[in-house]
Formats: sequence, C-alpha cells, structure tokens
Amino acid sequence: MRIFAGIVLALAPLWALALEVGERLTPWTLLDQHEQAYSLNEETRVLLIARSMDGARLVEATLKTRPQGYLEACRAVFVADISRMPSLVARLFAIPAMRDYPYRVLLDRDARVASRYPGDPAKVLWLDLEQGRLRAMREFADAGTLVEALEQAAP
Repeated sequence: MRIFAGIVLALAPLWALALEVGERLTPWTLLDQHEQAYSLNEETRVLLIARSMDGARLVEATLKTRPQGYLEACRAVFVADISRMPSLVARLFAIPAMRDYPYRVLLDRDARVASRYPGDPAKVLWLDLEQGRLRAMREFADAGTLVEALEQAAP
C-alpha cells in the first residue's frame, strides 16, 4: 500500500500539468526572431508549438509558400522551443536565418512556455483556442495535414 501511495504522490505533479479542454491558458510573453514581443491574448485562435527541429521543419514546410501575414490572418501564432539549441548557434546562425521567414516565430529560449503543454516533441502541437480557453488539442506529423488544418482555420 505504501508503494501505491508513493507512486500516486510522485505522479501528482504531472496530473496538475495536464491541460484540460475549457481551461484558460496562462498568459505569457515571448520575443520573436526580430526581438519584437508578443503576448498570448484572447484574440489568438491557434497556438502552434514545435519542441524540436523536426517540428520546426514541419511548420517551415507548411508555411514557406504562404504569403506574409498568413498566420496573423488565421489568428495563429507559432512558438519554437529553442532551449536545447546552443545559444551561440542560435545567435549566430538559426535566428538570423529565421529573420527571412515570411511568418513570425516566437522563440522559447528557456522552455518556459512550450513545457506547459503536453505532446510528442517530434510533432507540432496545435492548440485550438477561443477567448483564451482551450477548445481542442491536436498533433501533426506531416505538412499535408497541417496545411489542411490551417486552411480550415483561415477566415
């Protein structure tokens, strides 16, 4: 019985981190690749999160042919967790390359935002929001289905 109680107590913090449908997301602010601040707000309808290079490449493949302002028109934002990237590599190579992207990339340099949301690091997490509350969560592993989902979200 003690072992069971110990396991339950050890896993309790993980249950507390679970994001539930209908729950309001805690506000946060991140800088993008141009050092411009963005704060999560009630106007945001879609939050895309990439925790790995695979996820970031998937978003890049999805958005590279879209016009500038496409994500904003969909009321979507993209968060890239770059916390595992060496800061020198990020500063000298990755972030300057991102400045050429036709979309905004919010940079989670310390994994303080992306870590709030569950999901497979190899996939792109899609949080469907309404007035700051979670409506649904999905994960994408290929650009085709992500493009379809964005097309459906477009006004």
